[in-house]
Amino acid sequence: MYSHIVIAVDGSDEANRAARRGLAFAGEFDATVDVLHVVERKALGLTTSGDEEERLRERGERILADIEDIASERGQSVTTALREGKPVVQISEFADERNANLLVIGRQGMSGVGKQLLGGVTEQLLHRSTIPVFVVPKGEEEMTNATDYARILIPTDGSENADVAVPPGIEIARQYDSAVHVLNVVDLQAAGGAFDAGGLESEFVERLDERGQTAVEEVAREVEEGVSGAVTTAVERTTSFEGAAAGIREYVGENDIELVVMASHGRSNVGRQFLGSVASTLLRTIDVPVVVVRRSS
Repeated sequence: MYSHIVIAVDGSDEANRAARRGLAFAGEFDATVDVLHVVERKALGLTTSGDEEERLRERGERILADIEDIASERGQSVTTALREGKPVVQISEFADERNANLLVIGRQGMSGVGKQLLGGVTEQLLHRSTIPVFVVPKGEEEMTNATDYARILIPTDGSENADVAVPPGIEIARQYDSAVHVLNVVDLQAAGGAFDAGGLESEFVERLDERGQTAVEEVAREVEEGVSGAVTTAVERTTSFEGAAAGIREYVGENDIELVVMASHGRSNVGRQFLGSVASTLLRTIDVPVVVVRRSS
């Protein structure tokens, strides 16, 4: 499934961590790797001078050379590319041109002129990319075994949109011989809106639990057919105003999850959209990498 990987870098520490993660992942799948840096010609509404553009191009070449060195130390070869223009457009178009099936990027970083990326490039890519996006968080520790992915989490809300994350999750778990956790989070805030003094009816909450249990069991059956590792199911409740993202994040911490594979969109227990709420919130706050999969991919 992951035979051609594009890693987007911007020279930030976070992008370099993402590159290392991407290279390790590519090595596991024996995948071809392209490393891309985009020089943004316009920043803060001002057009840069010719000298400034040249300086940014030279900086981009140095950034790419650094990643080539990292790959060489790992015994891997990569192809590098320097593009100019709007990063989100150039990255997504480059991935399409190269027929890549995975895009790796840091959650945050610095563009060539010092602008924060996330909220911008990374989040826009999640909406634009037609292939899964491997998002590496800020500030994670450099660990020797950081890329073992012994425990993988697949969240589900039981929708067809959420189901698109299952095959990629199985593929990764099979490659790494990972244990797989399948989680449904019952978002009580979304289910009941602002709580009144009486709260939600217990029978209604129990029905949500049952619906969640059905969802995780269906996914678990599919996972069990494709992996040799243990498969664990769980249904958790949350009353956080962050919604299901808070429940997922808490589960990740309590169960030492090393990688989350989730859909970009879905349907919550009462019909709320997954991305823009759950996936977006989770990506901003979680401390482990997340592979985000769109239904179209």
